[in-house]
Amino acid sequence: MPETLDSTEIPPSSDGTRRFLFEDADIRGEIVHLDSAYREIIAIHQYPLAVSRLLGEFLAAAVLLSTNLKFEGTLILQVRSEGEIPLLMVECDHRLRVRGIARGASQATSDSNDQLLKDGQLAITIDPTHGQRYQGIVPLEQGSLSNSLDGYFKRSEQLNTRVWLTADGHQAAGLLLQQLPALITTDDDQRAQQWEHVYSLASTVTDCELRQVESEQLLYQLYHEDRVRLFEPSDVSFHCSCSRERTHKALLTLNPADIEELLEELGSIIMDCEFCNQHYQYTRSDLANILGDDEAKILH
Repeated sequence: MPETLDSTEIPPSSDGTRRFLFEDADIRGEIVHLDSAYREIIAIHQYPLAVSRLLGEFLAAAVLLSTNLKFEGTLILQVRSEGEIPLLMVECDHRLRVRGIARGASQATSDSNDQLLKDGQLAITIDPTHGQRYQGIVPLEQGSLSNSLDGYFKRSEQLNTRVWLTADGHQAAGLLLQQLPALITTDDDQRAQQWEHVYSLASTVTDCELRQVESEQLLYQLYHEDRVRLFEPSDVSFHCSCSRERTHKALLTLNPADIEELLEELGSIIMDCEFCNQHYQYTRSDLANILGDDEAKILH
């Protein structure tokens, strides 16, 4: 059951997201904090700090957007650019398990998002476990993921939406506000005033506060004069969906002659997961079903 917001401090959770609603306005919100999950992801690759910050913002954004999914599946945020980060991609599934990579970014030197993701295009993909995949593509405005998401929501859902994102290489956080269809308040002028009130107060939050102040405390200091309903936290975790079975299926797409050539040259084939650096090794006997090698089948 949701709880009514008060000033009581609750011990912070390391990685989680919390939904909240305004009792007297058609406005919802979500706050996400990522600590250990974020640090696990960036520790795998040892990215430059500016890249780690960007990756943290993308991870927080993916969680914020995923909390609105009403089905099993995965939400993917991906940017391809002409800048120092050719590809940045994060995923969050319906169980709030996240992973992410910044491919080709190990030598990035710029601190500017415009240079890191120069001429970037943001793809937002919703990939349900059952059903048709959906993808929307928008330009990455001034290298800012927040601005791009604001524009995406305005065009796609036609509802006032604002996203704030921050990361510092150790902690990542995000805040989302969204105006809902008129149920509580039907007067357009009053709805506009309510949105301006909620939005203006949220805009006073600093990056440091968003990262370090617990959700209950942050909402109380912003909206202690409003009636806000805060829901129970949902845990977020780092999880990579790679597996030996999935990499084996990937090998099935290769020409058997190419596999044979690799085996003769290397003795075995190693498949690496870019997200978690897990290595999967395959010998000839492991690939008997692909090669049609009767002897290998017997040995296996």
